[in-house]
Amino acid sequence: MLIGGMSLAAVLLMILRGIIIYVVGRIIINLVLNQVTKLLKKKSIDSMLEGFALSILKFVLMFVLIMAILQNFGVETTSLIAVLGAASLAIGLALQSNLSNFASGVMLVTLKPFKVGDYVEAGGTAGTIVEIGTFHSTLKTPDNRKILVPNNGITSGSIINYSAYSERRVDLVVGVSYDSDIDHVKKVIKEVIDNHELVLADKPVLIRLSAMASSSLDFNVRVWTYTENYWTVFYDLNELIKKKLDAEGISIPYPHVTVEMKK
Repeated sequence: MLIGGMSLAAVLLMILRGIIIYVVGRIIINLVLNQVTKLLKKKSIDSMLEGFALSILKFVLMFVLIMAILQNFGVETTSLIAVLGAASLAIGLALQSNLSNFASGVMLVTLKPFKVGDYVEAGGTAGTIVEIGTFHSTLKTPDNRKILVPNNGITSGSIINYSAYSERRVDLVVGVSYDSDIDHVKKVIKEVIDNHELVLADKPVLIRLSAMASSSLDFNVRVWTYTENYWTVFYDLNELIKKKLDAEGISIPYPHVTVEMKK
């Protein structure tokens, strides 16, 4: 029996060879990727660059495998590559956004405005960097949501990296009543700060009257701590200062309205 001028046995042999090429090719690709991964980890390559490089390498190896399978079925791969090259311009125009995301991914890996594990605000969202992909980056929000942000959306706007430095300043505003003694208030707040073990003692502490608001005297309070302790210090100081002010008889005003009834 002939199929397209070929015997059934020849067709089955061709299909079998194609399956073998695919299976062996996938095994080789996995071995190569595993070896490259081990090499990158041994060289202490940045995890962001590692993931990006592996995704590109996998794409190239899969392309070579597909070409080998097509050649097994008698497809002239040299002419096919030429056709693909000629069509690349049209494909590029159709996939401008993807190409832009790819170029932006290269920029992120090269310039390194952040690394995996950093908490950033970029591309209209905020979260911890999980992965820098070929076309998009993966962020994890504090409430455990996964967000995929196009790389172009990240590089085209501002990037705020909250984890870039080991230390951060904690800013608070403390409001007290107008009849409070300014020096006493500053002393009470300073005692709370001095007793907190996570506040950096070698950094300057600011406690100054910043505004005489409509119903309160507002004090700016600024202290420094390690980045990983930022929110602990922020919440602790808010609670401890309130408790200390209450214990010292210093009142914290709240908005109120006085209504006069006239006959």
